Amino acid sequence: MTDAVRARVLYPGSFDPIHRGHVDVVEQAVELFGHVVVAVMYNFAKPSGMFDVDDRVELARQALAHLPGVEVSAHTGLAVDAATTEHVDFIVKGLRSGGDFEIEQQMAHTNHAVTGIRTVYVPCRPDLGFVSSRFVREIAQYGGDVSRLVPPPVADALRRHLGGGRAGAAPAGERQDGASR
Repeated sequence: MTDAVRARVLYPGSFDPIHRGHVDVVEQAVELFGHVVVAVMYNFAKPSGMFDVDDRVELARQALAHLPGVEVSAHTGLAVDAATTEHVDFIVKGLRSGGDFEIEQQMAHTNHAVTGIRTVYVPCRPDLGFVSSRFVREIAQYGGDVSRLVPPPVADALRRHLGGGRAGAAPAGERQDGASR
């Protein structure tokens, strides 16, 4: 790591599940800053998503195990509160498109006004800019192959979680839209 700023940064997100775009942002952040805390954010008042928080933390740890200087922890509440708890220098956010920039810029200004913590944007690789956890979950639920979108431990977990084989396939005698045959 030459000419890199040595800092501790927080990369917050729901990571439900973590995908290759997330991994790319963490790899870049490690190269730029040296130490990344991946904050798996959750809200007990709104249990939702595919994986529970403990599973998301474990999948993130497995997906990022190849990177020195990365730790994964669960946090509830605001990302700026997690940043304060983790004693980081910056928050890192990945950008896929101009639309992401619009949303993230407003949050970054608000976070800085409230806490003084700055946000640094890291653009994901162009070949990963289309990947989102929501699309990964939807494709997997309908039995699609997501192995090119997620790290191997996540692909395996999705198969287990959705019953293996053709995850999301309709039960015998029922169409995908829920209507009986």
